[in-house]
Parts: sequence; structure tokens; C-alpha cells
Amino acid sequence: MAASTFPDDFRCPISLEIMSDPVILSSGHTFDRSSIQRWLDSGHRTCPITKLPISDPVSLIPNHALRSLISNYTLVSFPKPPSHPDPQSLIQTLIASSSPLDSKLNSLDQLGKLSKRDSSIRRKLTESGAVSAVLNCVNSDDDSGGLQEKALHLLLNLSLDDDNKVGLVAEGVVGKVVSALRRGSGDSRAVAATVLTSLAVVEVNKATIGAYPDAILGLISLLWGGNGRERKEAATALYTLCSFPDNRVRVVENRAVPILIQNANSGLERAVEVLGLLAKCKEGRQEMIKFGGLLDVLIKFLRNGSSRAVQYALLTISLLCSYSERMRILAVREGVFEICVGLLEDDNEKVRRNANSLIQVLQGKRLNL
Repeated sequence: MAASTFPDDFRCPISLEIMSDPVILSSGHTFDRSSIQRWLDSGHRTCPITKLPISDPVSLIPNHALRSLISNYTLVSFPKPPSHPDPQSLIQTLIASSSPLDSKLNSLDQLGKLSKRDSSIRRKLTESGAVSAVLNCVNSDDDSGGLQEKALHLLLNLSLDDDNKVGLVAEGVVGKVVSALRRGSGDSRAVAATVLTSLAVVEVNKATIGAYPDAILGLISLLWGGNGRERKEAATALYTLCSFPDNRVRVVENRAVPILIQNANSGLERAVEVLGLLAKCKEGRQEMIKFGGLLDVLIKFLRNGSSRAVQYALLTISLLCSYSERMRILAVREGVFEICVGLLEDDNEKVRRNANSLIQVLQGKRLNL
């Protein structure tokens, strides 16, 4: 019987495969024993579904009823779960310099799939010294079959664990990723930007990446000349990096403001969020008030943007109006005050708060910049 014909309740929520030994966790949810055991062996003490703490010691109660249902449904002996490639063999193939290209491609592909859902695989990869081999693939001159993109996807999976983020940067990941960001092929540039976003979640990495030569410039270049996905990922990476104050000045100095305004005018909401962070520094405000069309772009988001875009558009206008009397007068003239009054009834608490703050600025109260 094809696996696609089985009811969804027969599938393990972790592996998404038909359960051969279903057990019940203290949260009340059922998992295949092998999958939940891997989860527990990785140090987790929460339910994978609810994210709530589970009892200690952990109790796995056999779900005999569900096992019987699955067996009766098939009317045949229960098939063994499909075997997966041995991760250690895949890692050895990846590390070995003598491995042919097609073998490395297969190893990257298989390890990418396994590491995405299994933290123990990610740990094996980092502890085995495979990261340097992955970086060599990122920097390879031969990109047949998407070698670089597959390697970047694997790095992205490895960066899912906070414990790995600092270690990956220490191993030289940033330089190789920045190189792919600027000269990658296919979807490599977008994935490279996403890797930087993931690494920059850790505060110390924000400073390291921001100070790295060409990292910010590479993201700005992608924001300028990339396709839709690339521009969105580049803006997301810049937003993450700009939560670190020193990086805001770096972004402004690399002439990102006009490029961000252009992208915002094209409808890229993430660009508005970056502008909101840049407006927190004097250099950013000085650059923004040079562009007469910026207020019109921000007003467009106040009227038609998502709650998050409205929130950051309000923040940006507040900071600019508090900094520049000319901008304050222009905002009042363009009807921003009336828009803010309407937003005081918005469902989003942050939008209401930012609208109230901007109203006070428009009435002459300055923010502490």
C-alpha cells in the first residue's frame, strides 16, 4: 500500500513517516519511538509540538491502540521504516579529497535533508570537522550540479543551533559566505544572505559580521541589483545586523539609504524596517532628510502596509520629525497627523503606541535622540 494512502494520524509528527512503534509522551502527543528518542537524546526536554516542558524522568508509553490500527489498516505485516543513508558515511565522503564530484553532491544533498530535522546530525557534522569541507564546496570553482548552493543550504541548517553560530563564524564561514553573496550563481546569493541572517541572531556575531570587509557592502549590492527573493533576503540580513548600533553607521556609510528608499518605494516592506533602525542614528537621519520623496513612501505604508510596516513607518517619521523641524512641518502638511489619529484605534498595540508617539512629536514634543 502506498504511504500516501495512510491517514495523517499514522505519521510521526517529527519524521512524517508511518510509525512502527508509536509511543505517547507526557504531553499527550504520540511519536514514533525512534524519532522522539533522538529528540530526547539531543538534550531536549520539551514536547516537539507544544514546546512545553515534559515530565522528568521522561516516560514513553506504548500506544497499543494506534499500533493495532496501523497494522489492521495495512492487513499485512508492518513494513520496516525506509532506511536512510548512514550519516557517518556521508560525512566521510564529503571530507575525503578523493571523492568524485557527484558523490560530494549526493552527500551534501542527503546531509542537508537529514540535518534540517535532526540536531544530532548537525552535532556530528560540526564535531567531525566537516565544516571545512563544506566551506571548500562553497568556494569551489566547479559549481556543476549546484555544489555551492547545496553547501550553503547545509551551512544554513548547521546554523539553526545557537551553539553552532559562534563556532561557525570562528571557522571562517563569514568570508566564504560573503564571497558567495557577491559572486554566487543560481539561488546561492539569496541563501548566502539567509545564512548571514541566521548567524547574526547571536549578538557577538552581529559585530563580527558587520566589521567583516564587504559583508554589508555585499548585502547592499544584492539589495540594489538582485531579484525579488535576493532583495528580500538582503534586506532581512541588514535588518538583523542593524539591531547592533555600530552597524547602522556602517550601512549608512555604504550609501544604503537611497537604495533602501527605492526598494521601499517598490513595495519591499523589509526596507522600511531597516530605515526605521537607521533613523535611530544621527548619520541615518542626516541622509534620509536629503530625499524629498521619502515621506511620500512612508505615508504609502501608513495607509496600505502590514501592521509591522506601519509600525516602522511611524517610527521613522517620528525620529525624522523630532530631528528636523522642516520634516515635521511637511508631515503635518501632508496629513500625517490625521492618519495617526485614525491609527489610535488599530488592533496592534505597537502601532497604537507609535502613532501616539508621532502625534506628540507633530505637536512639538521632541523625542530623546
